[in-house]
Amino acid sequence: MKPTQTKPSIVFCHGIWADGSCFNKVIPTLQAEGHQVIAAQYGLDTLAGDVATVRRTLGRVSSPTILVGHSYGGSVITAAGTDHRVAGLVYIAALAPDADETSQSQQEKFPVTDVFAHVEVADGRVWMLSDGEPSSYIVATKDRTVQPELQRFLAKRMGATTTEVASSHVPMLSSPKLVIDVIRTAANAVRTRSTAA
Repeated sequence: MKPTQTKPSIVFCHGIWADGSCFNKVIPTLQAEGHQVIAAQYGLDTLAGDVATVRRTLGRVSSPTILVGHSYGGSVITAAGTDHRVAGLVYIAALAPDADETSQSQQEKFPVTDVFAHVEVADGRVWMLSDGEPSSYIVATKDRTVQPELQRFLAKRMGATTTEVASSHVPMLSSPKLVIDVIRTAANAVRTRSTAA
């Protein structure tokens, strides 16, 4: 189906132990609904490099765009979300460090998860939280990678519309219909704001 100009584009941003293929259960449905959809493929070398890749990816789709980030991808969309082409952010079991935080400093405020008990997290990254763009957050209540309480804290702090799902760290694989519904709602909100403007 050819994308229409009336629907926002959607750019997916993956976590550190995945690539864009982790969204393969949600992309086809959104494309069939007429959205331009692409998964950014970045190298995970530096946050700045990953954000630059996402900004280049924004140039490959029409605006406005919804950025969707999973896990570390939440840090990427938080930084890239300041781009003028971005109309909304959707976080899936994701990190979202503010200007004075790193992913490590956020996670240190909560009990260590099973996964990170065996991982040394590199320090020194700073991510800015986007102001003004509407956000949605999917809290994975059975997540053993990013603490669900940290997810709830971040969603509340950013004023996100929050949806909880009894899922592990990858709700886009275990609950793709719910993830599609959250993205669809965010995209419809962008269309409504664009029409009203």
